[in-house]
Amino acid sequence: MVHRIAFWSTFGLAVRFWQVGIEMRPFFNKESLWAYPVYALGGASFGWWLQGVDDRQAATLSERKAFLMEKRARKAQRDADEGASS
Repeated sequence: MVHRIAFWSTFGLAVRFWQVGIEMRPFFNKESLWAYPVYALGGASFGWWLQGVDDRQAATLSERKAFLMEKRARKAQRDADEGASS
């Protein structure tokens, strides 16, 4: 979880550096230093949201897998019962 948030925070900082580089402005101007934590926070919040999406999808998939395995076991039992009675 932390690695995803750290990655997107770093990505947010990289976006800010890229933006300032495109504008050909100095990277560490005193008047615009406040923007770096804002971009890092934006990236971190995206990473946090993405981690939540991943957790919810993993939970949904594991529930679905358990349901399908149970259904498959019931079918195998039903087929075994039909084969034994014939």
